[in-house]
Amino acid sequence: MILIIGGMGFIGLNTALRLLDTGESVVITQHSANRVPDALTPHLNERAFVDRMDVTKLYEVLDVANRHKADSIISFAAPPARGISPQEDYRIYTAGLQNILETARILGMRRVSLASSTSVYGSIPEGPFREDMPLPVHSGTQVEAFKKGMEIHAFHYAARANVNVVSLRIGSIYGPYYYSMFNPMSRMCHAALKGEDPDFSDRPGGGINEDDEGDWTYVGDLARGIQLVHTAGSLSHDTYNIGSGAATSTKRVFEAVQKALPDAVCSALKPGRTPSNAHNPVMDLSRIGEDVGYAPEHDIDSGIAAYVEHLRHNAQ
Repeated sequence: MILIIGGMGFIGLNTALRLLDTGESVVITQHSANRVPDALTPHLNERAFVDRMDVTKLYEVLDVANRHKADSIISFAAPPARGISPQEDYRIYTAGLQNILETARILGMRRVSLASSTSVYGSIPEGPFREDMPLPVHSGTQVEAFKKGMEIHAFHYAARANVNVVSLRIGSIYGPYYYSMFNPMSRMCHAALKGEDPDFSDRPGGGINEDDEGDWTYVGDLARGIQLVHTAGSLSHDTYNIGSGAATSTKRVFEAVQKALPDAVCSALKPGRTPSNAHNPVMDLSRIGEDVGYAPEHDIDSGIAAYVEHLRHNAQ
């Protein structure tokens, strides 16, 4: 049984579904929300369980893990994009991390996999990014700061408490069940299916730069990578990049959308690159390929096509 914290989120849900498809059982926690996606319904109360938990309360984390006899944890806990306050964000995130690690120590769990992010490389001006690269102390975003801090604290705690911890540095993700609509391809695909021009009025100048690049990764590939790392019998490293193996520009993303939806338009797409956008921001996948045999199955064209096909047949 694998305890998935944040398993109702975009990446967490896709990971839970991948684990179920490979024969694992999962317990997914919720805090204040009360929803169960239709995709989980066929597995409910057989190999998929949903329980309520506040990650900042150790006794609740222990209780859920113990009752469901969880042998490992995958945590997608993350600072909110729009935080409550710096003090409260730090309290929730650091207390939650400590409680996850302490639960694993007390119950003698096999492994804790923590969702990190390609954002840890955010202050490095050019890729490819390797797991053994030194990371600057400076952090330009909240996610970059929190994820770096998470890795430092978690690995130190793990060494002292003899807990098996692995950090998963996750690329820029798109695909089924994505709901925040922040990334460009989701807006493009949703708008094209409605016969509309996507709205980017919340971006500076109301546009997006066609030369901006990201390690855009189809969520199915990511979920498979997480499953391979988390369920591996032994690992040679404690940090793994999981991405697409390519840096893809916003212009190239739109071309992929047009291949899947020929009538797609995007008047917000403008020439140029955002000054802070790294050149070739791709994560090197040599380590995860060698250790667990991961390689992405989708390029941007097949990934967008699969995403569009999902949207055609599923309300979202």
